[in-house]
Amino acid sequence: MSCGTLAKGLLDLEVARARLIAAAEPVQGEELVALEQAAGRVLARDLRARLDMPGIDNSAMDGYALRAAELSDAGLPVVLRVPAGAGVETLPEGGCARIFTGAPVPEGTDCVVPQERVRLDEAGRVHVVGEAKLGANIRRRGEEYREGDPLLAAGCTLNAAALALLASQGIAEVPVLPRFRVALISTGDELIEPGEPFAPGRVYDSNRVMLKALLEQADCVVLDLGVIADDPAALRKAFVAARDGADLVVCTGGVSVGEEDHVRPVLEELGGLWFHGVAIKPGKPFAFGYLDNGSPEGVPLIGLPGNPVASLVGWHLLARPFVQGCQGRTVEALQQYRVRAGFSRRGSPGRRELLRVTLDWQGEGPLALLAGGQGSHMLHAASQAHGYLMMAADTDVEEGHEYPYLPAGQFVD
Repeated sequence: MSCGTLAKGLLDLEVARARLIAAAEPVQGEELVALEQAAGRVLARDLRARLDMPGIDNSAMDGYALRAAELSDAGLPVVLRVPAGAGVETLPEGGCARIFTGAPVPEGTDCVVPQERVRLDEAGRVHVVGEAKLGANIRRRGEEYREGDPLLAAGCTLNAAALALLASQGIAEVPVLPRFRVALISTGDELIEPGEPFAPGRVYDSNRVMLKALLEQADCVVLDLGVIADDPAALRKAFVAARDGADLVVCTGGVSVGEEDHVRPVLEELGGLWFHGVAIKPGKPFAFGYLDNGSPEGVPLIGLPGNPVASLVGWHLLARPFVQGCQGRTVEALQQYRVRAGFSRRGSPGRRELLRVTLDWQGEGPLALLAGGQGSHMLHAASQAHGYLMMAADTDVEEGHEYPYLPAGQFVD
């Protein structure tokens, strides 16, 4: 993928993303949790099947179990009734069984005929319409997997289907990795909490609300340290507390190079930044490093920009895969496909641009439209967007041409 000419000193998006994924060290340890409390947790070790699945030959539908060779114009009498949960019986010769979905197939049966293809005569005998195929509509024991087969692999996220799979094996407790602890800090003298009286020059802290929600949706334990003033001593105290209480520190704001941006000097004092600045728009001031001695033995730190959309983009493309790696999850490649642009726009020099767009499906294939204003402070478009149209640096958008599109659904935990 072409990224154009990078702005001086900035990392390419793929390079920064790869470095973060490589730096992620999964949390250590294991804890047993009840199955009903395991949703969203990460499996700590491989699990194998305890039982064959299905455990017995059973019917795939409501119908009649029989021997195909015994069908004749005279029909077959119904000699058994087999509901789900019944024991395994033997089918007498010359007869058939009324059977229901999931019920054990009687021994001697070689097919199940759906009830829709059966006619009962006045004597109650069964006549099959069409052919009765051997083995039809019978779920064979162990056809999905056998006892001892791999069931779920370590590192998988326990979603609803995975939990159902475990429940089908009678598993009541699951070994999972410990939850990842993240300390969250907002910085800025201008920030006030939602609900406080508004005053000119003040800004409600939307970043911390957004990032806390994203971290909690990612099943992290969040240590919310609130808003810290742009004061070196206050920042130092907050970062030390964050370092000592969490597996990762995430801060937002103050990582640029202005006179009032004190975060970076404090971070350099307490540890060190591995990189600062990624060639994306919005999201350029993204920073990554470690507290303590600035090496991987310390506590990792992610610095996100103060502008809220820049912070969101930084989370989606860079911070989230690092957190996933630290949680022991499998980090997937970015999902993208090409869509036509329904607008024209000048490109961004030196930086790849992530345009917030919606998709219009009324024509032939999806058409990307701007979701609203594209400023890094404009949350409305971000709240409405279906995904990002990802533009290479120094590339103009031309209406009707196709460009890479990243669906927002891949960033939802």
